[in-house]
Amino acid sequence: MRIIAGRHRGRTLAAPPGEATRPTAERVRQALFDMLWHAPWGGRTTIQDQLVLDAFAGTGALGLEALSRGATHCTFMENGKPALAALRANIAACKEDPRSAVLAADATRPPKAQVACGLVFLDPPYGKGLVPRALAALSAADWIAPGALVVAEAAQDDVLDLPGYAPIATRSHGAATLHVLRAPGEGC
Repeated sequence: MRIIAGRHRGRTLAAPPGEATRPTAERVRQALFDMLWHAPWGGRTTIQDQLVLDAFAGTGALGLEALSRGATHCTFMENGKPALAALRANIAACKEDPRSAVLAADATRPPKAQVACGLVFLDPPYGKGLVPRALAALSAADWIAPGALVVAEAAQDDVLDLPGYAPIATRSHGAATLHVLRAPGEGC
């Protein structure tokens, strides 16, 4: 697993042993970031200069990809100890400590945000109904800026009922489906 593009292009990322962490595949990340960069509703400002939240961060591949492509800062939220160790190692290997914050926290019970994020990644374990629960909790804790782009990865058969979030795009890649949503409120 490696960073696809930007200043850290080609950097290999560590993953914890076992099956508890399911990193987003390179081809899925490539497709996602191409879509964010090139879709009519996207563009460079979708990523560049954004404050990013990578919830259920795992290895941090999504947030580190965003930082590599010009995001200003990324907060990584993860509560698994092996994943936290890999995440911290990956941030250090990319020398992104100054532009990163790691919270050992559950995205369904997050701490209060210091600042709202304009780009939010949610990549929870499949089949547990975590996307709606996390979105509600993150919104209540002020992590999601009005009009933010939210990217949720789910299994193809997961049903996402997300009142108030406007669906922008849905793409399936193997077992994964990417849901791109616009948070309620004005632009980010």
